[in-house]
Amino acid sequence: MHYIEHTEGDMQGGLSLVSGTKPEPGARQVLVKVSAFGINRADLLQRAGHYPAPRGESPVLGLEVCGVIEAVGKEVDNWAPGQRVCAIVAGGGYAEYVAIEADHLIGVPENLSDTEAAGLSEVFLTAYQALKWVGQIKPGDSALIHAGASGVGLAALQLCRLWGVNTATTASSTKKLNVCKAAGAELLINYKEQDFAVELKSVWPGGVNMVLDMVAGDYLNRNLKVLAMDGNLVYLAMLAGRYADQLDMALLLGKRASIRGTTLRNRDNHYKARLVDDFCRDCLAAFADGKLSVPVERVYAVDEVAQAHQQLQANDSCGKIIVDWSL
Repeated sequence: MHYIEHTEGDMQGGLSLVSGTKPEPGARQVLVKVSAFGINRADLLQRAGHYPAPRGESPVLGLEVCGVIEAVGKEVDNWAPGQRVCAIVAGGGYAEYVAIEADHLIGVPENLSDTEAAGLSEVFLTAYQALKWVGQIKPGDSALIHAGASGVGLAALQLCRLWGVNTATTASSTKKLNVCKAAGAELLINYKEQDFAVELKSVWPGGVNMVLDMVAGDYLNRNLKVLAMDGNLVYLAMLAGRYADQLDMALLLGKRASIRGTTLRNRDNHYKARLVDDFCRDCLAAFADGKLSVPVERVYAVDEVAQAHQQLQANDSCGKIIVDWSL
């Protein structure tokens, strides 16, 4: 098979199409022939040498794919060759074939294209986990979603709309904020021109029940300022750097706030299987009837994967960037 090989630490080049051995599925795995895969910021971090694959997983880049099942392991009885699926993987997504845990698979709704389905798993499972499992959001609540025009941000905004959660969001341009509005955001804040804490408190003085943050850095205390009592602050990433500003303990204690950090890639297989089950039960039908959609920004050919990385690294996207093996 062909796959994309990377040279760790080389962010100017170091991506090349090479040949390798097709993986063999384990007893509880399936082999998927990949039609398209999603590009994620975790791929950039791994390429830079800051986010290695979990122990025992493929060192090849790629955390989400769409494709068709080619073979199933001997203990798999609920999936069959020929079925179209999408899934999260802990590594190996930038390849023509990947072995995937059978209980991590999501059956692709018929109305979704392969390129759309390739961008579904990582962002929607991440957003679902952060909002529902960690942030404990519920209908009638309110939430602030930072980086609203990112793949996870747009997934989170759509899920909140589906569940009847009021949302505010931050983004860097009018174009991005308009995309956020279409995804369900009610209060739009340009963080380059406005202080989100001041803007949000002036409109929603009671604050929000949850903040979903991928930025970190100097957002910490302002996030606490806009939290309602007993609110949850959930961190997914640290785009502004690994160190936060000085924590205001008076705010933390006064709000009885909870601060949680969460990741998905290094979770165990059982956790991911439960997450997939819950997500499919609660949300998959909404893709079939159009209440949820995968926000695809652009689709690249395999030989354009370096350009795909450059676009994401430049923060020049509204939604998912996809690579299609057929182009």
